[in-house]
Amino acid sequence: MDKNQLKFDENGLIPAVVQDFNSKKVLTVAYMNRESLEITLAEKRTCFYSRSRKKLWRKGELSGNVQHVVSVTADCDGDALVVEVIKDGPACHLGTDSCFTNTIIEDGTARKFSLSALYELLAGRDKDRPEGSYTTYLFSEGKEKILKKVGEECTEVIIGAMKDSKAETVYEISDLCYHVMVLMVASGITTDDVISELASRYVIDKKVKQETMK
Repeated sequence: MDKNQLKFDENGLIPAVVQDFNSKKVLTVAYMNRESLEITLAEKRTCFYSRSRKKLWRKGELSGNVQHVVSVTADCDGDALVVEVIKDGPACHLGTDSCFTNTIIEDGTARKFSLSALYELLAGRDKDRPEGSYTTYLFSEGKEKILKKVGEECTEVIIGAMKDSKAETVYEISDLCYHVMVLMVASGITTDDVISELASRYVIDKKVKQETMK
């Protein structure tokens, strides 16, 4: 869809749902007018129109929490946008990762697993240190113990793979992933840090692959 086909409301605004490119988490909902959209497309960073202040504002101009635009997609009617971004910091003015933190209703049985959710759970264990938790035990013992467990799980993965046992290998890889994520929390490394690094390697690998095909 051409940007000139977009439908702005009677106030000259269009809602923009901002989504994290890596985690796909909805970060915030803001509004753009034609000028802020043009700035967003030109600068590849989000620029919105503040309805309360009646002026344009670039996300991160004061806080430094810039959102780098990956894609802008319009809905079928052309009256709403989804803006995928790679963020430099929290999206919410309250300092939270997303503006959407107040759960109204949630079906716990339908909760979808994700590495980000597991990371948040582990970070919570590190902060609260509930008694009887194996994760609490690891954090309490410190990084040396965590590293030892990572090493042990690496060996278990190798043994499972050498046996050509898919079930055992999957089990041991899962154990390894868990302990690596505990290490990440202990080291202050986030899932976004790792995903960003992998994404940068993907781009490099893609370029190399294209060059070899010429």
